[in-house]
Amino acid sequence: MKVLFVHNNFPAQFRHLARLLAKDPANEVRAIGAEGAAAPRGVSLHRYSFQPVQSPETHAFARRFDLECRRAEQALYVASMLSANGFRPDVIVAHGGWGEAMPLRAVWPEARIIHYCEYFYRAQHSDVNFDPEFPGFGVDGLVGLNARNATNLLALADADLAIAPTNWQKSTFPPEFAHKIHVVHEGVDTALVAPDAEAVCRLENGITVTRADEVVTFVARNLEPLRGYHVFMRALPALMKARPMARILIVGGFGVSYGQRPPPGKTWHQIFFDEVAGEIDLSRVHFLGPLAYEAYLDVLKVSSAHVYLTYPFVLSWSCLEAMATGCVLVASDTQPVREVVETGVNGVLVPFHQPDRLAEAVAEVLADRARFAPLGIAARQTAVERFDTRTVCLPEMMRILRIEPGAPALAPASAPAGQGACVEPGAWPLG
Repeated sequence: MKVLFVHNNFPAQFRHLARLLAKDPANEVRAIGAEGAAAPRGVSLHRYSFQPVQSPETHAFARRFDLECRRAEQALYVASMLSANGFRPDVIVAHGGWGEAMPLRAVWPEARIIHYCEYFYRAQHSDVNFDPEFPGFGVDGLVGLNARNATNLLALADADLAIAPTNWQKSTFPPEFAHKIHVVHEGVDTALVAPDAEAVCRLENGITVTRADEVVTFVARNLEPLRGYHVFMRALPALMKARPMARILIVGGFGVSYGQRPPPGKTWHQIFFDEVAGEIDLSRVHFLGPLAYEAYLDVLKVSSAHVYLTYPFVLSWSCLEAMATGCVLVASDTQPVREVVETGVNGVLVPFHQPDRLAEAVAEVLADRARFAPLGIAARQTAVERFDTRTVCLPEMMRILRIEPGAPALAPASAPAGQGACVEPGAWPLG
């Protein structure tokens, strides 16, 4: 089988599937990506160069579309070269969120195209206007937000099939396309991402942390409101007063991945740190920055309580990886999280906007770790049974690669009703 992956940051969500396909000598696996893309062993990567150009004449609603059309043009050059050299993919798996999928049907009209549905911007029941603390979108902003879906819709219309990682992410897309979208996650390597009673986390200041210590962990690609950083920081004064031996390990960068940017010259990290700095024991709060993957896993493995907070948005890989390591998860009671966590069964859910409730829940977990330990065991079981890369997600991906266009989209048989099945080295986390 000849397979082409298209993703500006390849391998990204396709890394497990690309590696599996490339191991079979009967397959020819190629990929199109931007200059920062990387190729797993056995995959021929074809890069394009892209320099964003903002035209002041372009209407504000169309600026993102203009950039994505320019990216599509670069992807078209690479695709045309591959076609001219005789490459005819049987299947194309593409992320349509940046415009690269726009030319694929024109270049290869006979190929089966599978579109990756990560997120569809919505004015309601999503991250937009979820947090009353931050300025909401006006009508013009909502129009511009909807315009950001243009290339995603064009790619989805061109596709034969589509995949979404979770049922909630599928639900953000227009219902007219639901019949095309199959729910399957990229998966977690639960053999690698697993509990370790002997795990040790060594901090830069020489402190060594183990499972015997009281450790609260928080992870985000960047420390920002969309991933609940402000709520977490505001919970720390009460939490650290209630648990005077607890250490707080915070993993993530100081930039912005999603949502609103901070005021010029400031970072969300500093803004919300400064807000509580006078009320907490700074010697017990450790900002670790982005970490190498192995070091990031060491943080999860020594965690006594892991906090995961998010607006209604894409579910982070770190949430599932924390579950796979057997963390006792204290998470926001938001739609993406409810799909994988049931309070009292495999975690504890708290209202997103209530830092006091968060502090109380984490303190309760730390005060009686033996009583809450079964939640971590159940979280691990959830990760293994529904999100394991090798036994659940990759077999489901391979099944979808062979589905005939027009077949109804079904949730995988391994997932409970209403739930989805079953996420690159370098600085972690990525989601």
